[in-house]
Amino acid sequence: MNANHNEPRVNRAAVLAGIIGAAMLGGWLYAPSDAAPPAAPNATGERYFAFVRSMEGTAPDGNVKQDAADALVVDAELGHLFDYYLAGLGETSLESVRAEAERELARRLRPAAAAQARRLLASYIDYKRALASVEKALRPSGNLAKDARARHEGMLALRRQYFSPQESAGLFGDADAYAQDTIARLEIDSDLRLSAAERARKVAELDARLPDTLREQRDAPLRIVRLEEQVAQRRAQGADDNDIYRLRAAALDSNAAARMADVDREEAAWQRRMQSYLAERKQLLAHAGGADAEQSLRNAHFSPEEQRRLGAYE
Repeated sequence: MNANHNEPRVNRAAVLAGIIGAAMLGGWLYAPSDAAPPAAPNATGERYFAFVRSMEGTAPDGNVKQDAADALVVDAELGHLFDYYLAGLGETSLESVRAEAERELARRLRPAAAAQARRLLASYIDYKRALASVEKALRPSGNLAKDARARHEGMLALRRQYFSPQESAGLFGDADAYAQDTIARLEIDSDLRLSAAERARKVAELDARLPDTLREQRDAPLRIVRLEEQVAQRRAQGADDNDIYRLRAAALDSNAAARMADVDREEAAWQRRMQSYLAERKQLLAHAGGADAEQSLRNAHFSPEEQRRLGAYE
């Protein structure tokens, strides 16, 4: 069975956590790449999304909008749209990413707001690229909380070169609040001077100040873990795919349930490929197949990227 090298192995846990919007402390770092060919049309000749192949069939993130005076609303949704297109780096060029994002902004916004959004997109790209220099300048201290605080303060200082205070608050305010809460918890956990009671009190104070939206983001990965434990139990009891879909839709929503079903199918396909490969490899080794034959077998089943993950299975 030949591998479909256009569909690399996915990180199941990361995908599932991302489905319900788990926030992460960190930033995107620019990495240039050669352009890849556009996605091929489907059987009817229609291109659902011809930006990059991995995004075919998807819709851009970010509910960007303008106010009654046609001024751009600068908020996290605008950053989501920027990040959606920047995720295409690695499959196409930065120029293509920027052009596609600007076309989408022009489609959604009136001219004045679109012009403001294009300016912010340019600043956003420059800022993200400059983050690489911030990362290189950091010297790990061995203290996770201290390093996280230094990294975040470096990001905040860098933003002042690219955004006004209002723009920075709109684009990054929610992420900053989450990061600050995460860092504060790391500092409490790493402070050896605190007794168990003092540590518990400080954590409780953080919990009490945590807005509902941030609490939802913080608890999102745990919700996924608990939901998937229920899924495993239901499958063990004989539940079919429709039962699992209804369980997930009730816990999350129908879109998330559908996306998780896609992850299930990808995981099942991967396991089938892996079992087929391991069976053929066992036969090959039993007949003293050489290194070249073993590599040919790997090539027949997996892309070069996937082959880097084979060690744990072999």
